[in-house]
Amino acid sequence: MRGKRELEKNSDFNSNKDERAAEIALENRKIRRLRILVDFTMALIAQSEMPLEEAQALAAAVKKQAIKMFPDKGDTYDLIYGSRFRRLITQKYGLH
Repeated sequence: MRGKRELEKNSDFNSNKDERAAEIALENRKIRRLRILVDFTMALIAQSEMPLEEAQALAAAVKKQAIKMFPDKGDTYDLIYGSRFRRLITQKYGLH
C-alpha cells in the first residue's frame, strides 16, 4: 500500500510541476510579445514624422494592451516601459 501512495504523490507532484512549467512558458510568451510591441512602437515613434499627440496615443495604446495582458501591473509597466516612452517623446519633441 505504501508504494501506491508514493506513486500517487509523485504523480501529483509531476502534474503540478508540469502545470507550473506551462504557466511559466505562457508568462514568458506574454512578456516576449509585450517587449516586441514596445520595441516596435518605440521605433515607429522615433523614426516617423508623426505629431506629438499621435506618439502619445500610441504610447497609451501600448500601456492599455500591457494592462490587458498583465492586469494589476500598471505600476510595473510605468517603471519599466512608461519611463522609456516619456524619455523618447521628450527627446524627440523637445519637451522639458
